[in-house]
Amino acid sequence: MTDHPVLLTLLAMQRQNWEQGVAIHALLDRGETGLAARLARDAAVHQSPDGRLGTIGGERGSVNSAAIYEGAVLLDSPDAARRQLDWIVERAPRAADGTLYHLLDAPECWADSVYMLVPMLAFAGRPDLALAQAEGHRARLCRDGLYAAADTRPQLWGTGSGWVAAGLARAIRHAPELAAPLAGHAREVIDACLRYRRRDGLFGDVLDDPDSFREANLAQMLAYAAFTGVAGGWLPDSYAAVAGSLRAAVEPLVVDGLVTSVCGAPTFDRPGTSAEAQAFYLLAEAAAG
Repeated sequence: MTDHPVLLTLLAMQRQNWEQGVAIHALLDRGETGLAARLARDAAVHQSPDGRLGTIGGERGSVNSAAIYEGAVLLDSPDAARRQLDWIVERAPRAADGTLYHLLDAPECWADSVYMLVPMLAFAGRPDLALAQAEGHRARLCRDGLYAAADTRPQLWGTGSGWVAAGLARAIRHAPELAAPLAGHAREVIDACLRYRRRDGLFGDVLDDPDSFREANLAQMLAYAAFTGVAGGWLPDSYAAVAGSLRAAVEPLVVDGLVTSVCGAPTFDRPGTSAEAQAFYLLAEAAAG
């Protein structure tokens, strides 16, 4: 067991299923496969009859569970991962063009879904479906490289663009053949976000609203995406310095292992703390090498 204070704090926090998935990704990237499998095992205990992993307390999300798939593949029985993949590929609610809705009970597309779906499908050996989901969400949500939170919420939510940049980077890492169609857009999102970087090195919760609260998790998400892009050869080496400066801007906000000044759980509409921010601190750190 590691004594990393950010990881220990993450493990002590309550987590929804997407947060369990991002925590698993952080553990996998740190080489802590056994601990990642333990988290995935508990998500399988809470797998719903339709195949969604980690569903607790009337989970409305249709695709958040997909983030757990990488961990579920580690389990002794392949059934949990197979059922999760089947839900996403065959049965989850979707638009006429196949773009998946984020929720079970509303026809809404969210930027978050790009991170949940595109890396999972790439990891599962379905780069065709990964690309289709990336393109479907881009067509609905992207404006000049930045993403609306959802097609029902047009604000240019910083963390929404962060989910996209990180999701595309992770998908390309799993399926390098996706670099040709996706790397250019990933760089476009990173660059568009950087244009709104504030003097403190961070961002506003709503990127084009100077009065919105300071938000630090986007910096971590972009750092993870940029380090991953440099390592994968689809971003110039100069982006490593940018990623390093993004991480450095967050570091003073880490207090006793807790990443502060991020979109706060459970509603993510005010400053606070979150398990996903803890995980992205670790993902960016691992990507930095």
